[in-house]
Amino acid sequence: MPLYHGALVSIFLHSLYLSQFIVYNWHTMSDSFRFQLLATHGSARAGIFSTPHGDIETPTFAPVGTQASVKGLTPSQLINLNTQLILANTYHLYLRPGDDLIAELGGLHAFMGWDRPILTDSGGFQVFSLGDINSINEDGVTFQSHLDGSRHVFTPERAIKIQENLGADIVMAFDECPDPYDREYNEQALERTHAWAKRCKKAKRRPDQALFGIVQGGVFPDLRIASARFIDSLDFPGNAIGGLSVGESKEEMYQIISSVNKHLPSHKPRYLMGVGTPLDLIHGVLRGVDIFDCVQPTRLARHKAAFTKTGRMNISKKMYASDPAPLIQDCTCYTCKHFTRAYLRHLVQQKELLASTLLSIHNIHVLLSLLQGLRSAIIENSLSSFLEGYFQDTPLSLPFPL
Repeated sequence: MPLYHGALVSIFLHSLYLSQFIVYNWHTMSDSFRFQLLATHGSARAGIFSTPHGDIETPTFAPVGTQASVKGLTPSQLINLNTQLILANTYHLYLRPGDDLIAELGGLHAFMGWDRPILTDSGGFQVFSLGDINSINEDGVTFQSHLDGSRHVFTPERAIKIQENLGADIVMAFDECPDPYDREYNEQALERTHAWAKRCKKAKRRPDQALFGIVQGGVFPDLRIASARFIDSLDFPGNAIGGLSVGESKEEMYQIISSVNKHLPSHKPRYLMGVGTPLDLIHGVLRGVDIFDCVQPTRLARHKAAFTKTGRMNISKKMYASDPAPLIQDCTCYTCKHFTRAYLRHLVQQKELLASTLLSIHNIHVLLSLLQGLRSAIIENSLSSFLEGYFQDTPLSLPFPL
């Protein structure tokens, strides 16, 4: 049953009618990190997370630079997009060029020419999704590289050491990523994830890095809540929700976010891992998420697709061959201000490298500008009018009630 923007916004705001404007300061982290919560509207939050490489205004989105590079974009282009945080991948950088080499060359910031905050994942997701797993036990994971079949061992201590060599501002605890619907496996994996989180905290040495714990538990609410409570008890400076957007339904994902965030501390940043469409960002913010990351903006760009407010468009379609309009009317990104759909389709059809660059610029802009708008609306206590305006003349089709 289709739900149009008016109905969607009224449902969104039903639980948000008691809005409030608040200013909090917490100084419970190390001298290098501080989370300042500026305002809330229901569960939605606006804040500032201070790091050694600058402040991160939340909510925000981190483009993914798997190989220490956001595909198709230069650091200056990312800065022009007002990118505050990027993600790099521990598993891939460990395999090549190697974390020891990156450390010798001054760490990731110097290596990739990026002087703003960086987040590295622990490598756990890639170990379980890409590597040929030989064994999993309480100590760690033995796996074969997806590149050359070479054998490697990741333990919590090793994951922390690699991330300390890389030198990111935010680093992640090593966790296990099971099938979200396998109850027995999730129970076993959760025990390991919790034990590994404790070992990661013990192994961490660098005071200029903030270690985040990760909540797991598949689609099972009781496991998720138990995990949130346990991770909270370890008193990390920030917490993440992992194991989502891996095959579960949107309804299940949104319900998990809501239930988990009720059990995570409000005075620390909350990071939703691997989620990044416009609608998912709105759902996440309204449920209390502060940081997002996802490969979708650049991956979709390489596959000829551009984000719209509520979905995507395939610019390779013949209908755009002579279309003089920008990708989105009134979009202020570099791509939409300078190029037409017809030109972008031409680049795609000719397999020009510029196509993915221009589409990536647009896609990242869509997400960052959306979050900047949500942030301002939370601070200005105008979230209702912002959402009404965002969804104006934009019919939505949602397969479930919120």
